[in-house]
Amino acid sequence: MKPVEVAVIGTGWCGGIRAQTCAGHALVRGLHIAETRPERLAEVANATHPRTATADYRELLKIQEIEAVYISATPESTHYPMARDSLLAGKHVFLEKPIAIELHEADELIAIANRSGLKFTIGYSQRFNPKHAFVKKSITEGKIGRPVSALVSRHITRGLGKKITGRSKLSPAAMEATHDLDFVLWCLEPAKPVRVYSQVNYGAMKEATGGDIPDNQWIMVTMDNGISFVVGGGWSLPPGYPNFATTWIEMIGTEGALLVDDSHRDVVLNTMKDGMRLPMSSMPGEFVDHAYAGPMERETIHFLEAVACDRPVLVKPEQARQVMELYIAADLSAERNEPVTLPLPESRPALAAGAAR
Repeated sequence: MKPVEVAVIGTGWCGGIRAQTCAGHALVRGLHIAETRPERLAEVANATHPRTATADYRELLKIQEIEAVYISATPESTHYPMARDSLLAGKHVFLEKPIAIELHEADELIAIANRSGLKFTIGYSQRFNPKHAFVKKSITEGKIGRPVSALVSRHITRGLGKKITGRSKLSPAAMEATHDLDFVLWCLEPAKPVRVYSQVNYGAMKEATGGDIPDNQWIMVTMDNGISFVVGGGWSLPPGYPNFATTWIEMIGTEGALLVDDSHRDVVLNTMKDGMRLPMSSMPGEFVDHAYAGPMERETIHFLEAVACDRPVLVKPEQARQVMELYIAADLSAERNEPVTLPLPESRPALAAGAAR
């Protein structure tokens, strides 16, 4: 175990959490940050006291002492070039989802990481949600027998939805349901998806933006062992507590079932001014003075420990690529109004596999 120097590229909502988490951790010998907005760069620098604060992330990649890089930049189209530059510079990389926009970009990133012996992982923070982890543990231990089917429904508010769709044209499957696609595939390993059918529904978001933005998207997936599951994701809940997210999980097996309420209704703040609010209800979580409520802090530390202690990462980039292929297939299905068979013709799994040899 050895302390390391780390960089955080992009210090918005998620990047700010990661920078603040790293700044206070004993395994971080030095923190470096990059942010294109001057006012935000100054704000985060004032809170975290980094050794370097710059608007150009490439400046950080030139610093030899930096071993690990967290990439939390937006829009999502920046993920591939930034991750590629970081891996080619010999840095271990934590990359917010999605891994890339095109499958061949994901394949290239995986190939570079494998060839260079670098740790490379993707930000599927819900694996670090204790309720989700309990589902995985229960299935692994056979508590509900053989899984037969699963359902996950996740929704966020339209205010957050407008922010997401304002910076990217990616679908609810790619931006919201992606966490739950990853979660269910993780639970059902080693089964692989072979067929996808998806539908989108329009309403408030289309009316509010005037664009072709669905309110939500439902995805039915068939696995190669006969199991099927349904994942739904949406971003048009009425305005409420900032960044509110609500999730319901059903995992049905031959010997039992798991029903998980992750709707964040366990803490209710009721005031004359604002009415009923649901604090600590965002997906990544939030700082509460000396404590942190949510999975993102734990995920950030997990990658830090993987680098400092030379441990494996929980989310393998190949798994993130599989999720990416799945939501691309879901979007194709919704567009064509018909099931789509996997793997996609555009897939190039041989590239990444070959690099590992």
